[in-house]
Amino acid sequence: MKKLLLAFTTLFISVCSFAQTSGDMNTELTKKDAWLKAGIEAGVPVGDISNFSSFDLGATVSGQFMDTKHFGIGIVSGYTQFFAKNGAQGFGDIPLGLMLRYYAKPAGFFAGIDLGYSFLTNAGPSGGFYMKPQAGYHNYSWNFYGFYNQVFTNQTGADDVQNLGVAAVYNIHFK
Repeated sequence: MKKLLLAFTTLFISVCSFAQTSGDMNTELTKKDAWLKAGIEAGVPVGDISNFSSFDLGATVSGQFMDTKHFGIGIVSGYTQFFAKNGAQGFGDIPLGLMLRYYAKPAGFFAGIDLGYSFLTNAGPSGGFYMKPQAGYHNYSWNFYGFYNQVFTNQTGADDVQNLGVAAVYNIHFK
């Protein structure tokens, strides 16, 4: 499974890196090409972690800059609470990462990935590298998408944190 995720990540970054643009690249930060994003997400744990948690709810916040007409980059953070089941203890996930997005058109399909470090609260491992590939629909004000998230704990005896979910994110444009 890890090899499949690594292959997907490599493929996505390669496609985005070689995406063709039209016109000159604009690297100046302006109100038109930079905005904040705030959203909510819900999901279900998968893998071994599903033995300890039944569902998760979270909030995200990010800042995005459109480097070209089709490619966005930014920073992302948030908080996700994994709710306990079977007498286990619930725990939290606080990611801090880089977001990469590819928008084929001004409205419609988009694909992206978040990569960084995730801090775990009330859990055995303190955190680990995370990746969160996603795909969905976007327009000027909203992004709706499905995602897979995995935190690689790399700690002996500790399970990686994995979940599948959906999210709705509102784009806060500067005026």
